[in-house]
Amino acid sequence: AANTRAFLDMIAFAEGTAGRGQDGYDILFGGGTFDSYAVHPRVRVPFRNTYSTAAGRYQILSRTWDGLVNKLGLQDFTPASQDAAAVELIRERGALRDVQAGRVVTAINKVAKVWASLPGAGYNQPERQLTALVRAYGAAGGSTQEPTA
Repeated sequence: AANTRAFLDMIAFAEGTAGRGQDGYDILFGGGTFDSYAVHPRVRVPFRNTYSTAAGRYQILSRTWDGLVNKLGLQDFTPASQDAAAVELIRERGALRDVQAGRVVTAINKVAKVWASLPGAGYNQPERQLTALVRAYGAAGGSTQEPTA
């Protein structure tokens, strides 16, 4: 459980939501906030020539959220629901066992396409360096079971 919480904290660090607002749970893409956890806020924030609906601690898009609501039976967008959704996204990428075992670099590589801020995501947005992510994971109490080069 400690490694999973640390990995979630690392994602929030990468996404730039950790420590902001209500520890990121109320943050919109671009840094604004929303007021209600009743549902995903679905705010379209302009970004380049398009927009983003990313919201919450893990910056989950509304279309991704909709699939998770049905799959997990989520009733709201509360911190507990956001955490459950993020863990499910990690599990869907086959990385949850790696997270639990402390194979943080392996897990980051597996979930990179889920979060634009992770190295190798390839969404033409700023990506965090792997060393900074491993450091954030460790600072959040995660233990690593693989060499850190």
